[in-house]
Amino acid sequence: MIRRTHPEPRLDRPRPEGVLPLAGSAHVWWHPGTLSAAEAARLAAPKPILPGLPGDRPLVMGILNTTPDSFSDGGTLSGLDDALARARAMVAAGVDILDIGGESTRPGAAEVPVDEEIARTAPLIRALRAEGIATPVSIDTRKARVAAAAIEAGADIINDVSALTWDPDLARVTAEAGVPICLMHAQGTPQTMQADPRYDDVLVEVYDWLAARMDHAVARGIAPERLITDPGIGFGKTLRHNLTLLQGLSLFHSLGAPILLGASRKRFIGTISGVEVAADRLAGSLAVALHAAGQGAQILRVHDVSETIQALALWQALASED
Repeated sequence: MIRRTHPEPRLDRPRPEGVLPLAGSAHVWWHPGTLSAAEAARLAAPKPILPGLPGDRPLVMGILNTTPDSFSDGGTLSGLDDALARARAMVAAGVDILDIGGESTRPGAAEVPVDEEIARTAPLIRALRAEGIATPVSIDTRKARVAAAAIEAGADIINDVSALTWDPDLARVTAEAGVPICLMHAQGTPQTMQADPRYDDVLVEVYDWLAARMDHAVARGIAPERLITDPGIGFGKTLRHNLTLLQGLSLFHSLGAPILLGASRKRFIGTISGVEVAADRLAGSLAVALHAAGQGAQILRVHDVSETIQALALWQALASED
């Protein structure tokens, strides 16, 4: 079980005496309190994602779905040319990582055959690399064959919403490729996850589940420094569960891996704000992104790349002591 002494981020100015940076951040710090020197050092240490990517600020991961049924942007791309154009726009805006997916995992979504998912993703990755676009690419998939095809085409990261529970061979593919993998928490499958999800303590249970999946990944040959965690906002959670996880997000630093937060345009934002159309939830998505940045999240997975980058630039300036 976890200790309840997780770091509470501090954004007050001037920086109080005795505080430490949180996970290498230049803008978020915390007081170690009663933690041991070893525990404090582990929480303060930077958590690099890939060589060349900055580690002192949140990275922006742009969502690029090549699916007809994703909850927010499904069906908005008519083919490879449209997808390439959107990728170019994200790169021009300064995106740090492109997250390419060929299967929707929204509540109620049907499984996509492996060959079809590969056809939706690998050619796009290959075309990006052929154009000389070097921005890191994440393949959003649960399936070993899809991940292998994406890596062969030039992908750098695997983003698995099942945390290696869907396809047992995905751990082997990840370990052999030596790429980072994001392990996300979900209760149930896309077909069942929103059918009355229940937890005794959502923060503790998600933490413990992710810790167990990290142990599983390491046991299957994946290096610990290649692991990323995601609490899985909206995946088998009620509104209250989502808010509790966001309020306690800094707890997940104790896992020793970078935190990815994917909350962009999700239903709970619409429920709270009264905005029904997912594409109209930009303001709420930015509010959640800045909250996650203040909790030290290393990766923000978003639909609205340029707007998020602009918001983070202002957040960094306001949090800076320079």
